[in-house]
Amino acid sequence: MTYPAYFVAFDLGATSGRTILAALHSDGKLTTEEINRFPNAIINVNGASHWNIYSLFEHIKDGLRKVARRGIKPVSVAVDTWGVDIACLADDGTLIGLPVAYRDKRFCDKNTESFFADAMSADKLYSVTGIQVINFNTVFQLHALRGTSALRAASRIGFVPDIISYLLTGKLVTEYTIASTGAIVNAATRQLAPEIIEAAGADPAKFGPMVMPGTEIGTLRPEVCDATGIDPVPVVAVGGHDTASAVAAIPAQGKEWAYLSSGTWSLMGIESAEPVITRESAEYNITNEGGIEGTIRVLKNITGMWILEECLKSWKRQGTEYTYPELVAMAAASEPFKCFIDPDNPRFTAPSDMPAAILDFCAATGQPAPESHAEMVRCIFESLALKYRAVLDMFRKVAESPIKQLHVIGGGSRNALLNQFTASAINLPVVAGPVECTALGNILVQARAAGYVDSLDALRAIVAKNVETTRYEPVDPQLWEEPARRFSALKPE
Repeated sequence: MTYPAYFVAFDLGATSGRTILAALHSDGKLTTEEINRFPNAIINVNGASHWNIYSLFEHIKDGLRKVARRGIKPVSVAVDTWGVDIACLADDGTLIGLPVAYRDKRFCDKNTESFFADAMSADKLYSVTGIQVINFNTVFQLHALRGTSALRAASRIGFVPDIISYLLTGKLVTEYTIASTGAIVNAATRQLAPEIIEAAGADPAKFGPMVMPGTEIGTLRPEVCDATGIDPVPVVAVGGHDTASAVAAIPAQGKEWAYLSSGTWSLMGIESAEPVITRESAEYNITNEGGIEGTIRVLKNITGMWILEECLKSWKRQGTEYTYPELVAMAAASEPFKCFIDPDNPRFTAPSDMPAAILDFCAATGQPAPESHAEMVRCIFESLALKYRAVLDMFRKVAESPIKQLHVIGGGSRNALLNQFTASAINLPVVAGPVECTALGNILVQARAAGYVDSLDALRAIVAKNVETTRYEPVDPQLWEEPARRFSALKPE
């Protein structure tokens, strides 16, 4: 093995993307550097919501260009993104339009109900896939888009990270972890479920071959190398779903833990050797997504910092901006337990005015409304902590091992106030960090593929050696009991 070994991770989220350059040294030291960071946002075109994949690809090439200028030849590069969204390729290999974004208005209750009424029952879908029902799951997207010209004309269909890898290599695959997010994969066989894809109105043969994390997809196209100055290097399929990469890099030992990937979305879950598909898991709407080395991420999606992010946008339009430390200080000084929202209520999916949606929810549940921005931020943080408590209680009932601590990873791991609220609400220690768990998982799965790391446990040991975490112990957990009862009773009129 040659050291230091360099790896490049393209980590694309729903609001931003970044290129991370990592160097793995012979003593296990891992250093990372952000090469470039760029915005990502849903754009509206003719009433439809899309991702500007061309812009993302240009930023990715810019990241490669900056790596090449340093004279560095990475061992490999890899892409991870958010889940469920797909794009279509024409016969000549060009993209047909822009990928439709999961917040498109066509992915709604009516469309989901239509699928269950006309194509397949909810029970059947869950029994095969083990995926919780969310309106924008890929299966429902296919159902909603079945009459569109893009889907009709598609020669091939790919998930967003697989499409970006295709743009880099010219080879299209279907990476297991990203495909598993969309309710089109058989949870037991870890392969595409043709009967589900066909029921949604698509042809399963149009998807690329299924590959597992750690598979080499191909090498960079000559035109990509010419445009960036980088040498031809392999492009590796990692945990194409960002949460799969993130969970791979949790610095945890044993099995008695749960995780919370905290960002625009919050994803809480446990790691399992086999899918958990039972009457109880169906009742709780728990999902089973693919992980690294054949593991299953048994988890539940929760609306996360999206609500606060949308409030900040609204306040900025009105001329008021806050730094993150200011938000935390404001919330800490506000009256506790005044009012709560259910972050997963449909009111908060894509409102034009998020603060107004919060006020509307409080009115519909007979609660006093937050009277200031500070009280609204406190409401959001406390509501998230109480939501985490409610979801963790579900996992306590289905987990094979007792849950003795919660690992919080991602951007939300820096929110000390929310982490403390969560520890107190769940009455368990919270271990926060690392922030860049997704990029670390992406990088180290590449290292695993190249033979620098020999197991998932060894991968996590490298993370534990190289990152600092913060531990939060519960403080006065009894004070959260009455608010938890009020939260569970919220039923908007």
